Amino acid sequence: MSSADSRKDSKAVFIIGAKCIGQYGGYETFLDKLTEVHQNEDSIRYYIVTKLNGDGAMDETKLAGVSGIQKDQEGNVTSFVYHNADIVKLKVPKIGAAQAIAYDVKAFKWCLKKIAEENISDAIIYVLACRIGPFFGGLVKKAHKLGAKVFVNPDGHEWKRAKWSAPVRKYWKESERLMTKSADLLVCDSVNIEKYIKEEYSAYNPNTTYIAYGADLKKSTLTDDDPKFTEWLSSHGLEKNNYYMCCGRFVPENSFEIMIREFMRSSSTKDFAIITTKNDSLLEELESKLGWRSDKRIKFVGTVYDPELLKKIRENAYGNFHGHTVGGTNPSLLEALGATDLNLLIDVGFNREVGQDAALYWGSGEGELAGLINEADKMDNDKRLSLGVKAKERIRSAYSWKFIGDEYKRVFLG
Repeated sequence: MSSADSRKDSKAVFIIGAKCIGQYGGYETFLDKLTEVHQNEDSIRYYIVTKLNGDGAMDETKLAGVSGIQKDQEGNVTSFVYHNADIVKLKVPKIGAAQAIAYDVKAFKWCLKKIAEENISDAIIYVLACRIGPFFGGLVKKAHKLGAKVFVNPDGHEWKRAKWSAPVRKYWKESERLMTKSADLLVCDSVNIEKYIKEEYSAYNPNTTYIAYGADLKKSTLTDDDPKFTEWLSSHGLEKNNYYMCCGRFVPENSFEIMIREFMRSSSTKDFAIITTKNDSLLEELESKLGWRSDKRIKFVGTVYDPELLKKIRENAYGNFHGHTVGGTNPSLLEALGATDLNLLIDVGFNREVGQDAALYWGSGEGELAGLINEADKMDNDKRLSLGVKAKERIRSAYSWKFIGDEYKRVFLG
């Protein structure tokens, strides 16, 4: 495949569990940035297994600098080289929600086959998220027979997500337990997640390490008068530095109900721009509960997948709300701290861990966030800017992609 195959002395690292690279999502961005910072790193060669079909499938046309494209007889791209990493695309069965599990198992088996066929010694298979617990023990045994180690990133508390039914949540929790039991190493992207894993599964004495998610501090490439930005503002009736915003999937555990309820209760003269995914049932549920459509300040503005535009929107927001209550180090929080001066975070361990004294915190009680919004509206500009300086320093010191890449190199090379 790539020139990586000629680096016989380099450590082979296989990564599975992300549907694609570089598109919307934490793991997808992580793979893009990790391979970017390691693209000239001769000591590691990456094999990343993605999806050829289905929801969120790999689309290499959205990446710059792709080479070595291979196709099957039907003309589907099956592999290519990106950031000097070998990217594989596997076809998965169309079986609804279980597709992610089928993809992970098939991807793991592909890694085992590759290791065996090429007699790769001392490989690492790194699994992102805990979806394949019932199958994991057997797969790990096969990996060990080939001299490979298996690492797992447990992600956040997937089993807590409200979108899942009770039986599905039970499966995710059991899957997490089984994968924690058999993994050689669990790489946690949050101190709180690492603490949880160690305490919840102390009977297994899990081997863990902490490596955060990353972010960058580069300013948006868009200028203040770029039509892409100015037209986005005008199309939603927004003005620079006169709106609060939030960005995240439109799911209950991201606290949209609390944020909207409290903003409506506040006396703010600014707008609230909600950048989120489509979920008509939740939208109507919130209208029924809150009547948010009667408040002209509340503006659902859809999704923004253009990273430079999103960064520009963040840079020009008066403040950013972050209501995520499930998961580890959240990418949107890091991006906000790197771009927005004033950040108001729901007070949970994950967010405190990241924001520390560079943000303000709110509880879920009635009136708490509304009071904080009223205070934030009157905040001295110097104080707001000083919070921004602290926020950027948090990213620079603990969450830069260069730092994260160095941490992974340390772990992978052992």
